[in-house]
Amino acid sequence: MSEIVMNDVFAKQQRPQKIPVKCKDRNKAIPVFLWSVLFLALASLFYLDINWPKIFSRIPDIGTIFWNLGHYDFSKIDLILTSLLDTICIAVLSLLYSMVLGIFFGMFAARNVFKINALSVFVQSFFSFLRAVPTPIWVLLMLVCLGMGPEAGVAGLCVHTTAFFTKSFAQSFESIPEETLEALEATGTTRVNVFFNAVLPAALSQIVAWCGMRLEVNFSECTILGMVGAGGVGFVISTSLQGYDYGTAGVAITLVFIVAYCIERMFVRIKKKFN
Repeated sequence: MSEIVMNDVFAKQQRPQKIPVKCKDRNKAIPVFLWSVLFLALASLFYLDINWPKIFSRIPDIGTIFWNLGHYDFSKIDLILTSLLDTICIAVLSLLYSMVLGIFFGMFAARNVFKINALSVFVQSFFSFLRAVPTPIWVLLMLVCLGMGPEAGVAGLCVHTTAFFTKSFAQSFESIPEETLEALEATGTTRVNVFFNAVLPAALSQIVAWCGMRLEVNFSECTILGMVGAGGVGFVISTSLQGYDYGTAGVAITLVFIVAYCIERMFVRIKKKFN
């Protein structure tokens, strides 16, 4: 009998002990979040008063439209390629200008560079406001100020992209170990030199990753913004669809997909080399 008791005790000791994990706040927050999302979704459906019978009746037309888009018409390929090049140039220029401005303002937004808390809070708050306004609004404002053309697209994209880079780069700068910065400051190096010699090189791979992601976003937004008069291939797609020239629109949309995919793969390779 005693051997049986000893074996039971030994078996219980060999069993993996379960460690209770208590996370009451998170467990409460998740259901509240999910129910809130469900409530907002249902409220939005009722508020919009969507005509579901009309939607279901038009579903067959979707296949017809895509079938027409697949019948490519290359008669306007020169115009499409020229507009596509304009879109790429707008995306690249807005990225380069915003990257320089983002590094500059991100230096002030990061809490570990100048260590002036009030300055960091002010810069972050200001660019949070700029980032909260959607890119099409900034482009429309620039269209009023600068007129129709690619200049408005570059300026409008720069505003929102700079606000995005300021936050992203500041987070990258703040990820640098504090011990490294303190060691350099102990040698008498100024904070600006510490930033350019230690913080910026250490965050370079993250900066490249952010730039790659943002270039994809800028290229996509340029395509949309061209439809409102900012120039580029979006204008060709918009006018072709409005004129029922689906063959030309199909060629332009396909080229947009190809360029977007090439941009994504290019930055994946660049990031791997940096890592």
